[in-house]
Amino acid sequence: MFSIHTITNKPWSVEQCIARYAAAGVQGITLWRYNFEGRDPAAVGRMIRDAGLSCTGLARAGFFPAVTGAARSAAVDENRRAIDEAAASGAPVLVLVCGAVPGQPLEVSRGQITEGIAACLDHARAARVKLAIEPLHPMYADDRSAIVTTAQANDVCDALGSPPEVGLALDVYHTWWDEALPAEIVRAGQGNRLFSFHVCDWRTPTVDLLNDRGLMGEGCIPLRSLKAQVRAAGFTGLDEVEVFSTRWWAADQDDYLARIVRSWQEHCA
Repeated sequence: MFSIHTITNKPWSVEQCIARYAAAGVQGITLWRYNFEGRDPAAVGRMIRDAGLSCTGLARAGFFPAVTGAARSAAVDENRRAIDEAAASGAPVLVLVCGAVPGQPLEVSRGQITEGIAACLDHARAARVKLAIEPLHPMYADDRSAIVTTAQANDVCDALGSPPEVGLALDVYHTWWDEALPAEIVRAGQGNRLFSFHVCDWRTPTVDLLNDRGLMGEGCIPLRSLKAQVRAAGFTGLDEVEVFSTRWWAADQDDYLARIVRSWQEHCA
């Protein structure tokens, strides 16, 4: 059973994604915040439930680091708004792309990330929304995330006192290369921190480091092995297909959706 991030079918509206996913037998949908433009998050959530889908999460918030205190406070306010959107739409998990500041030491940014999440904890707890730290590939360490390994994400959870509201979104695209990943998956599982599991593939050669992800089976990521590890560590949620791809966005989206279903069945089911 699996879910699809709406960004995977970026040319479609959220209404089209909901209708097409349900018709294709997909079990869940992960929303992106752009899906709420001109729409009421609660109404989007009702559409999802009425279609028989499960809302697996909302992407994305985070981006806590900043040079000034005012900018960091504004980031916390924006994350609180995202928490409210998640709660209104019925998304149980809010994915955090934690952010970084070019030229600022990474350890400083990590400290600001920890402080920012701490400032959002009471709000998330009251809204019953979990916060999932997503470690990104090191190629994004300059401005997208100072959290680039699963170990660093686990360390932030530890620094916060391991609250049940904070855990990890494990994306295979960002983490598959890390020799410490198996041990860190176990560590996350022991802390009940595995909130989301995102699947796609790493193409060779990759021609665009942001928008050239592959469908499962198009690349070199050991998907079945990683899935087995997160399942053994206690993760019970849906796989979430998340593909950024100008190549696939330019394709016929109905044909593409059929390919997504087949690729998940062949390489992840």
